[in-house]
Amino acid sequence: QVQLVESGGGLVQAGGSLRLSCAASGRTFGSYAMGWFRQAPGKERDFVAVILWSGGSTYYADPVKGRFTISRDNAKNTVYLQMNSLKPEDTAVYYCGADSIESSGGSYYDRHGMQYWGKGTLVTVSS
Repeated sequence: QVQLVESGGGLVQAGGSLRLSCAASGRTFGSYAMGWFRQAPGKERDFVAVILWSGGSTYYADPVKGRFTISRDNAKNTVYLQMNSLKPEDTAVYYCGADSIESSGGSYYDRHGMQYWGKGTLVTVSS
């Protein structure tokens, strides 16, 4: 069982930056793929990024490539999402996820979601 708690959301102007954090409980954090998803009002939850535990490979959704960076600190049981050059269309509730299945490319998580979820943190980007 993995419990996830997100933090770092807030209001930011377009072009600004935010860093989201996700603190995980559980002794096996280092063996889970960790990801970020987001859900805008009236829309489905979308894949944003994932970082695998073996080798730390990362995969991103096209809308965030080059602007967002996912990273993890296994010693702190924490995964981060650095978001730069934010746009109003990035406004959403951002969810942290964890999955014991490792799959390269990111499309697996885009299709299936993740096994465990946090409650989300709201990011609002004003124009």
